[in-house]
Amino acid sequence: MYEHFFQCPYCWEEISMLLDSSVLLQTYVEDCEVCCNPIEITAQFQNNELIQFDVTELGQ
Repeated sequence: MYEHFFQCPYCWEEISMLLDSSVLLQTYVEDCEVCCNPIEITAQFQNNELIQFDVTELGQ
């Protein structure tokens, strides 16, 4: 597992997500642990290293 820290696109608080580096390309939705708004997360790994990470607002 890989822990990645980033800012929530809604409340701008720093939060972290645990990402599974064995899945090379993943997209899923998880709620912000601070404001509870849904965030679409896209992560891409190569050689167990995070090479791309994007977050998208899904609405309020």
